[in-house]
Amino acid sequence: MNSPQPFPQPNPQLATADLKILREWLLDLFCRLAYREGDFTLSSGQKSSYYINGKPVTLHPYGALAIGRLLCSLLPVGTQAVAGLTLGADPIVSAVSVVSAYNNEPVLGLIVRKEAKGHGTQAYIEGPELPSGSPVVVLEDVVTTGQSALKAVTRLQAAGYSVEQVIALVDRQQGGSELYQETGLQFQALYTIADLQTRHRELHPELQS
Repeated sequence: MNSPQPFPQPNPQLATADLKILREWLLDLFCRLAYREGDFTLSSGQKSSYYINGKPVTLHPYGALAIGRLLCSLLPVGTQAVAGLTLGADPIVSAVSVVSAYNNEPVLGLIVRKEAKGHGTQAYIEGPELPSGSPVVVLEDVVTTGQSALKAVTRLQAAGYSVEQVIALVDRQQGGSELYQETGLQFQALYTIADLQTRHRELHPELQS
């Protein structure tokens, strides 16, 4: 069993740190907790020499704070809600919504189910109801082919919301960006896989041949 990861110290304080410094700090946290090299099979069935599990970062108290601040800074003016497909997007949506309240620019959080709820309202979308046409931004942790976030976009649009943008934490650069472009969606990510791999090599020179 792996030993527990120590909490990295937030220096400077993450609640007030400059966003550039915050972005660099969060990149290091991804390299420490989320990025692994080896032989992996992705959910798409593709083989990969590396794997990114964003949950140890998005569910980390400091990680969530950093994510909330950074993604709030990327939301278009007038955004009414952020949303994402369960499970990967759940902590990201919550972090952004909470930080937005501290910024006095509150946005609601919506969770999109993979399958309709089997009882009650049988809804695909959980969270406060918004007027038809309300602008919603879809969030994602790691984008590979882009299909997960696109499913969330489709569900939200079917519910009457206006969705024009997807924001991710990491872009694996394996077709997701092209898919969003083809479907008329704007897309941006905090980091690309190249950012993670470059920083990982800097942090672990002993792993280089």
